[in-house]
Amino acid sequence: MSTDTYTVVGMTCQHCVASVTEEVGELPGVDRVEVDLASGGLSVHATEPVAREQVEAAVAEAGYRLA
Repeated sequence: MSTDTYTVVGMTCQHCVASVTEEVGELPGVDRVEVDLASGGLSVHATEPVAREQVEAAVAEAGYRLA
């Protein structure tokens, strides 16, 4: 099990949280995604390590970026 944490920039509402959760959750090996709107925190729990570039691309697909 692997857990990585990031900060997402640009989220303003629960729809933003849902979009990021959905996109990151579709990455191979990802079991669970936790997003905190107030802090911009993103925790990615996966069965194997997920490359930052993959997470960045998923967050960008949702319309946001990593700090």
